[in-house]
Amino acid sequence: MELEDMSRTEPPAPPAQPPAARRRAPSMADVAKIAGVSAQTVSRVANGRPNVDDATRDKVLSAMRVVGYQPNGAARALATGRFGAFGVISFSVSRIGDARTIEAIATASRAAGFSINLVTVERPTAGRVSAAIANLAGQNVDGLVIIQAEILDAPSLVIGPDLPVVVTDTYPSTHPDYPIVDTDQEGGVRRAVDHLLAMGHRTVWHVAGPQTSSAAHERTAAWRSALADAGVPTPVPLRGDWSAASGYQAGRELADLPREDLTAVFCANDQMALGLMRAFHERGVRIPEDVSVVGFDDIEEAEYVWPPLTTVRQRFDTIGSLCVQTLLDQMENGRGTHPMRVVPVELVLRSSSGPPGRPTT
Repeated sequence: MELEDMSRTEPPAPPAQPPAARRRAPSMADVAKIAGVSAQTVSRVANGRPNVDDATRDKVLSAMRVVGYQPNGAARALATGRFGAFGVISFSVSRIGDARTIEAIATASRAAGFSINLVTVERPTAGRVSAAIANLAGQNVDGLVIIQAEILDAPSLVIGPDLPVVVTDTYPSTHPDYPIVDTDQEGGVRRAVDHLLAMGHRTVWHVAGPQTSSAAHERTAAWRSALADAGVPTPVPLRGDWSAASGYQAGRELADLPREDLTAVFCANDQMALGLMRAFHERGVRIPEDVSVVGFDDIEEAEYVWPPLTTVRQRFDTIGSLCVQTLLDQMENGRGTHPMRVVPVELVLRSSSGPPGRPTT
C-alpha cells in the first residue's frame, strides 16, 4: 500500500514583479514645452549663450525650476568650451565697497550667462591666495577676478597663463601683467578736497583707511597732493580701518581740537564718516556749521543720515561690468596686454559740507 506523502510544500512564489520604473530625469524638451519655446532656445539658455532676450531667458529659467531641470555642466563645457562660471577672490566681504563690487560682478556675470564662485582669503599672503586660486581652478572657472590684489607680485604666486584674470581695487602700476579695473581714486579725492577748499576752509583733515589697503593709500596720497598743490598746511591724518567704530574714535579725537584749527574733514569712506559724525554730535560739534564732513563711496545710508552726507560716488555697477567684459575679451583673444580701465566718479553735494563758520539757521 502506498503511503500518501504528507510533506507540505510551500506554494510557489508569485512571479517577480518588474522593478518600478525609474523616474525619468527632466529633459530640455520638458522645459521647452512648459516655456513655449524651442529646444534650441532652452539649449542656448542652459549654455549661457547671450543671444536670448531677457524675457525669454526668464521664462526658460522659470520652466527649468518647475521641472527640476539641471544643465549638465560637463556637457556644456564640451559643447561650448566654457564652464559658465567666474571665480572671485576677495580679502574682505565686511567692507561695503568690497561687498558692492562683488554684487556688481555677480550681476554683470549673470547678464553674460555666467555664475560666480566666491572664495574669501583671511590674509593676503601668497600661500593663501595660491590656495584660493587652486580651489577655484578645481571648480572649473573660465576666468578670475581678484579684489585688492596687493599680493599678485609675490614670486611664489603662480597663475596659469591661459586663465583670464582681472584685478580691481589695487595700485595702478603694481601689476603690469594683469588688466586692472579701478575707480578714479585720485580724481575723486581731489574733487572732495577742492570742494572744501573752494568754500574757504584753510585746510582739510583726513581720516584714512587701513595701511593694508591700496585704495586707502591712494586716497591718502591724493589728499596730501591736493593740499600741497593748494599751498595749505597738511595735518597729520588719523588712521581708521574702514569701520564706523574707527571713524567714531577719530571723531572723538578731532572734537578735542580748537575750533579754529578744525573746520573740515575728508573721510576715506562713508562708514568712517558716519561714525565721525556721531562722535561730533555727542561732543556738540555742529555739522556743517562748525565742521564740514565729506566721505567716499556714496553708500545707501549716506543720503539718509542727518545731515545728509556729501560724498564721492563710486560706480560699482560699471566696475562689475568692466571686470566681466575684460574676462570675456581675454576668453576670446587671450590675456595679452590690456590698458588700465579707470571708472569716473561723481561728487555728490549734500548738507554735511558748507563754508566755515556758517551760522545756524
